[in-house]
Amino acid sequence: MNLLRMLRDSTGLDLSEATVERARRERMQAVGLTARVDYAPCPGTPEFEALVDLVVVPESWMLRDPAVFNAALRFVQRRILTAHQANAQVRILSLPCAGGEEPYSMAMALARAGIPAARCRIDAVDLSRAAIARARQGRYTRNAFRGADLAFRERWFTQEDDAWLIRPELRDYVCFRQDNLFTMGAGPDGGYDLVFCRNLLIYFDADGQRRAAEAIDALLAAGGMLLSGYAEVPAFCRHGYTPAPGRDVFTLHRQADVRGAAARRPVRMPAAPAAALPAVPLSAPGPAQAGPAPQDLLARARGHANAGGLLDAEAACRALLAARPDHAEACFLLGLVAECRGDAPEAQRCWRRCLYLQPEHYEALCSLALLHERSGADALAASLRQRASRIYQRRPRTRS
Repeated sequence: MNLLRMLRDSTGLDLSEATVERARRERMQAVGLTARVDYAPCPGTPEFEALVDLVVVPESWMLRDPAVFNAALRFVQRRILTAHQANAQVRILSLPCAGGEEPYSMAMALARAGIPAARCRIDAVDLSRAAIARARQGRYTRNAFRGADLAFRERWFTQEDDAWLIRPELRDYVCFRQDNLFTMGAGPDGGYDLVFCRNLLIYFDADGQRRAAEAIDALLAAGGMLLSGYAEVPAFCRHGYTPAPGRDVFTLHRQADVRGAAARRPVRMPAAPAAALPAVPLSAPGPAQAGPAPQDLLARARGHANAGGLLDAEAACRALLAARPDHAEACFLLGLVAECRGDAPEAQRCWRRCLYLQPEHYEALCSLALLHERSGADALAASLRQRASRIYQRRPRTRS
């Protein structure tokens, strides 16, 4: 078996010949070999692991995409509040963890919220031994801190020459280890409540994406949440995941969990058919006739949907659309509710309406692309994914 195939099979990465050849040359020079035939590292050996470190090029920084950590913190807080056992521990997996920037960022969010390390364990895993060694050292250069607001660095790091060391109280949250997603086996009993898997599937081919989704599925606890990269949402959704209702497109749940939660809730039929729900005025002549503001109805719909109250979420969306028929976000959320009910035609109708009102609605494009893929309309799905990709590339990045 050639080196390219061995590296692909071992890592799951869709590596190019050029990438492997550069790594081969660097390692041959490091060990003093000149003939290609003499360089034949075997999987599992230290030399093969050194080669893997060269083809895995992790890059991250502290608090990359702050909204992701805010969503993760809210989920952890809900998990703690609804735990059946006192002092139950929330379990988090960060994979790949690169040099520790992601798990330590999560530790900062937990510490800032007053959640002690005893209540939340973070397992940080990466394929690269070199990355894990850097993470355990906890020493970061200026490149790990980006954006204008770096006040957190003064709180959680100690400066040493031209580097910053992570403080011990954050180290207590995180346990690092080198491992491979495809061979790491089962997680803790009951699985991980929260899994970070961002910017990994983009390096896999279609089969690798399927294998990765299946491996994560085996690691995720019932009712758990997956945090993915923006560009990876469609890939995860092709393999059993669905975006959480709302604008946080990077938060995903297993479809079985979402539908199961909906099925467990008592069915409460609305007093009148959805189409007959009264319009909610945007303005009213007097306080006695004033109804909820559109933003309040939207927040209400999102809250019901996040809690699994699909009927209540649908009623709030339709009440909002009765007052504001041009409200694209309400159409998008109504489509998500329909998808969770298993009503694909209604979901498609809602998302098409959303795109008519807001042609660059990224989440609607991704969701509609996935829907068409499932029905076999691959060409239409590919066109929608291309539109979504162009919009994603134009999105401003918020860093802190």
